[in-house]
Amino acid sequence: MSGIVDNSILLILWGFLMITFMAIGGFFMFRKFLKRLPKEDGKSIMDWEEYYVEKSQHMWNTEEKELLEELVSPVPELFRDIAKHKIASKIGEVALNKEIESINKEVVIEGYILATPKRDHKFLRRKLKEKNIDVSPYEYLFSLAKDDYAPDWEKRVKNSK
Repeated sequence: MSGIVDNSILLILWGFLMITFMAIGGFFMFRKFLKRLPKEDGKSIMDWEEYYVEKSQHMWNTEEKELLEELVSPVPELFRDIAKHKIASKIGEVALNKEIESINKEVVIEGYILATPKRDHKFLRRKLKEKNIDVSPYEYLFSLAKDDYAPDWEKRVKNSK
């Protein structure tokens, strides 16, 4: 009789575990689905990310690529490529909006701040301090950051200057 009870408990625990894993996977798949939905302009968030990465690809120098690699190093390896792509697209967007010839250190830092939510800024500050880079010119960008990425960042940056 106890063998049946033990097997029943094991089966119930296995069922809860599977439901939990399916819920977690579904959550991430749903987030990806939402990023693929077209917005008012007909392009999705991921379409715009691809656009800015492609348009700014020729603007990157080796030094700036290495800086980006070093700045995203605190991100867990599983998510690092996705984070780097998102941040690189925001850096490209900033560079294209500023109409500059090549991406420099200031644009990398500005784009990184704008691409990451406030909760990740402490890691960025620590990394910049390790590299002896002064963050005071970027304080206005840190103060503009909300709890998560905001689509109207351009308006807020222009209004704050």
